[in-house]
Amino acid sequence: MNQQNPTRQQRVRIRLAVGFVLAAVALLVWLLLPGDLPDPPWLLVVFALVGIYFDWTAVEINDHLVISTSLLVQITAAVVFAESQPVVAVAVIAAVSPFQPADFRLRRWFEPSVNFGQIVISATAAAALFAFIAPAAAVTPENLPRFVAAAVAASALQGALNFTLVQFIFRSVFGARQVRPWSNMLNIMLPYLGTGVLAALLGAAYHLRGLVTLPLIFVVFFVSQMTFVSYARLREAQDSTLRGFVKALEAKDLYTRGHTERVAYFSELIGTEMGFNGTRLEKLRWAALIHDVGKLAVPRDLIRKRARLSGDEWEQMEMHVHLVEELLAEVDFLQPMVDIAAHHHAHYDGNGYRGGHEHEGPPSLEARILAVADSFDAMTSTRSYRVALSQEYAFTELRENAGTQFDPDVVEALIEIIDARGERYGSPDVDSEEEARRRAEGIRLDG
Repeated sequence: MNQQNPTRQQRVRIRLAVGFVLAAVALLVWLLLPGDLPDPPWLLVVFALVGIYFDWTAVEINDHLVISTSLLVQITAAVVFAESQPVVAVAVIAAVSPFQPADFRLRRWFEPSVNFGQIVISATAAAALFAFIAPAAAVTPENLPRFVAAAVAASALQGALNFTLVQFIFRSVFGARQVRPWSNMLNIMLPYLGTGVLAALLGAAYHLRGLVTLPLIFVVFFVSQMTFVSYARLREAQDSTLRGFVKALEAKDLYTRGHTERVAYFSELIGTEMGFNGTRLEKLRWAALIHDVGKLAVPRDLIRKRARLSGDEWEQMEMHVHLVEELLAEVDFLQPMVDIAAHHHAHYDGNGYRGGHEHEGPPSLEARILAVADSFDAMTSTRSYRVALSQEYAFTELRENAGTQFDPDVVEALIEIIDARGERYGSPDVDSEEEARRRAEGIRLDG
């Protein structure tokens, strides 16, 4: 990285941190200046402590997206203090809770600063919407539907604002290259509507039954937090499973080390260029990570062979596409990705090898993307039998085979985005297979 990038990034960090902190402090001063605090104050302290605990145990459920059950705590507090400054209550709880142990351990200043600002802003806006829909009134069975509607609207607004601001912050600092689009956002956002309903019911229970309901309310908070923790652990376990397959495969062949990660990277580039959303991109990346897993069942000598493969050897190597289905048949969460990986040697015109799926017509768009990414990296990386070919040679080969082996739109998407990024792959001057093999032979003789 050049010297200008860190400087620019640092300036962006400072501007964002100062801007968000000043905006949040201004909001808090405006709300607290009149001196009207929620009643009873001790209950506000209890909710604030609970909010701190859950934010300290927040988990990462997407790239740079950390979540906890603090939203449920805040919206429940809005209902509990509906008759007495709900906006102030939510703002105070939000202001004291957006910190994590790592912030202090690592002496981080940027993350807690922007978290403080964006959480106070989004929580205050949500509480203001709640107060607008359900103005100060006693929570009774008769007007409970109004409070439910207010809590649902507040939850949806806070979730949308929170995600939008977090995405804005990280994209401003790191850029689109370093922050993956978030996956499964519909599955994450839908529970926010349920959070509003649950918060309204918990708050109503407090108003109707009093302090005796507090233990039940806090147990519900804890169960909600455990749901997020379980989801995060499941994603981590799935990702670790994929990484394990990749490491086992790359241990068989020094020359393929890094190939899988590069194919996943090129696949994501193409998918982004072609408008894939976060969920579809994630499935594409996972398919790329497992596309060569079948080679675990291929003899190592065959994978490392330096001469051209014979017809029988090529058929044996080609079988790795089918073997990926057999090896991963019992891994349920990978089945959609296995289907993509099994088709990455199928041709755009319906020919090629499809593993255990022999049917007419072109493979899926994801499989066509994986085919282009895999072929591009195969040409521009060094193998046991030849050195890397030039990027220009790879582009020419892809274009010459577009319409038959490769999807023309996918080929152009890869070329356009690599050119736009100014990235270079392969050897600078090796423009033929013969030259690539001759240089590899020369390297072996010198060695």
